[in-house]
Amino acid sequence: MLRNVTNQVQGYRAVDGAGVSLVRVLGNETTDVYDPFLMLDAFDSTDPADYVAGFPLHPHRGIETVTFLSRGSIVHEDHLGTKATIHDGEAQWLTAGSGAFHSEMPQPADRMLGVQLWLNIPARFKMTADPFYHGILNSEIREFPLNGGKLRLIAGSYQGHAGIQGKYAPLDFYDIHLEPHGTVTLDAPGDNASAMVFTLEGDALVSGTPVAAKTAAKLGAGDEVAIEAGDAPIEILFMRSERLDEPVAWYGPIVMNTHQELLDALDEIDRGTFIKKKAAYENE
Repeated sequence: MLRNVTNQVQGYRAVDGAGVSLVRVLGNETTDVYDPFLMLDAFDSTDPADYVAGFPLHPHRGIETVTFLSRGSIVHEDHLGTKATIHDGEAQWLTAGSGAFHSEMPQPADRMLGVQLWLNIPARFKMTADPFYHGILNSEIREFPLNGGKLRLIAGSYQGHAGIQGKYAPLDFYDIHLEPHGTVTLDAPGDNASAMVFTLEGDALVSGTPVAAKTAAKLGAGDEVAIEAGDAPIEILFMRSERLDEPVAWYGPIVMNTHQELLDALDEIDRGTFIKKKAAYENE
């Protein structure tokens, strides 16, 4: 049975970080429908002035972030002094867990095109998850031919092949390119699975429903999803995880389950006790 589109969000223009112009697609108002996907920001600009101010050093707790770039480059730095860069077609996965500080600084490019996704961490792991960074580089991203396109496995698994795996919440993340009228049908089983697509570039037909460019489309119950391009090529991102159905307490870069946990986090930042565990980093 096809997973039909049950909700669509195009988002709104916003400014974040030190002055980065972006489109906030998912946020505080969409946490229940898109659970466990918390935030989705989209970047698309040919003017470096829109984004080079970047996201200076800031804290996170209780979430995992996946930043994917179709075009452009971002330099990541963290509280341990680690420095890593991702380029066209690459991604980075940060498990903030019990607490991490990092910065993300986009570099000037002909075009900056991509997204950042925030994935909620289950309550039982928020304060026990070790901070973790992994750069998902082109050398480890597997590509699979489709009917008029290709699928790139950013995270999770596809047809028995594995990419980086989530330790605290599962995440399948596919970067799908389709030529005009190209099609793909993806297996997406799971009664508690939460699945969505984001049309990064171009309009698509998703399980028979038109979805305009730069739109997050939530998918309902079913076993698979059909994606089709129209008269122009498209790039569409598919994401699947598991619903948590837990309370969300969210303030800035901190996502916990209660208001008191937020107050505790902010107090720890002020007192310099926010970092609980030494982080582990890869691809340094």
